[in-house]
Amino acid sequence: MTGEVRLTGGANPGFARGRRLRSTPAMRRWTAQTRLAPADFVLPVFVKEGISDAVPISSMPGVVQHTLDSLRKAAHEAAEAGISGLMLFGIPAEKDPVGSQADAADGIVNVALQQLRADLGDELVLMADLCLCEYTDHGHCGVVTPAGVVDNDPTLDRYAAVAIAQAQAGAHVIAPSGMMDGQVAAIRAGLDSAAFTETPILAYAAKYASGFYGPFREAAEGAPQFGDRSTYQMDPPNTGEALREVAQDLAEGADAVMVKPAGPYLDIVARVVDAVDVPVSAYQVSGEYAMIEAAAANGWIDRQRAVLESLTAIRRAGAGSVLTYWAVEAARWLR
Repeated sequence: MTGEVRLTGGANPGFARGRRLRSTPAMRRWTAQTRLAPADFVLPVFVKEGISDAVPISSMPGVVQHTLDSLRKAAHEAAEAGISGLMLFGIPAEKDPVGSQADAADGIVNVALQQLRADLGDELVLMADLCLCEYTDHGHCGVVTPAGVVDNDPTLDRYAAVAIAQAQAGAHVIAPSGMMDGQVAAIRAGLDSAAFTETPILAYAAKYASGFYGPFREAAEGAPQFGDRSTYQMDPPNTGEALREVAQDLAEGADAVMVKPAGPYLDIVARVVDAVDVPVSAYQVSGEYAMIEAAAANGWIDRQRAVLESLTAIRRAGAGSVLTYWAVEAARWLR
């Protein structure tokens, strides 16, 4: 027919084309639509006060609670592997109801930040997780009332103080994870008042009340001593709520946002990426890590293949960076 253009691939194009483009490893690399690189990864690390040697975490094989010295060594290895940054969590020797060690100048995370910044300068992005659960004797993410309820507004005052202390210690990025209402606005105001106007905020904006955090609570020694966090973290069945939380954090001044967990919430990652024009991170949490490690240890899966596939899936959903306990190992596989 005159003027008609038809695109064909042979007598039966649909049957063979996919196979032709998957026929060799080189062909598959050529046609890959999602690629992993060391710079995609951020390594979460735990540093504990009062220990003389790194302490293995039983539920997370290969992950440890660091001493200050072992953390410095691990940070150098991370930089050499080419990953983007570290997310620091601290376990103090002393805990109290308001988490006073979180913003103490000699608090474990703040000392670690000072040392890492002196060692590495700007070679890695040093991210400071901002929450109180590791620092409070009750294990909740904020100040609690006598009735045992997390008190939002006094908690915001604590968060602002902690953010200033972390920035003073050398954090490049402040990452609030407590899921308090108004936390980003309070932290932004605190940082600006202390002349840290250029310090960005990576908000844990869509953080779910997940069953995948169990190993982390061993690692960070921050399990709630009563109740749970379902009233301030997000309910797993909900999607629209995540988009509202993200929008609120951006309106309050967040520079980037995070979805946590990553693997079970790839739909949320994709929805958030489609909705915003800022960097989106996703946190491959301790339970995701532990499941793959356990299955691999039993010989049920190919460990390296499963790890890289899980990371690729998170990037395929749209996350610009992935927080993962495999960051350094995966980076080395990719180089």
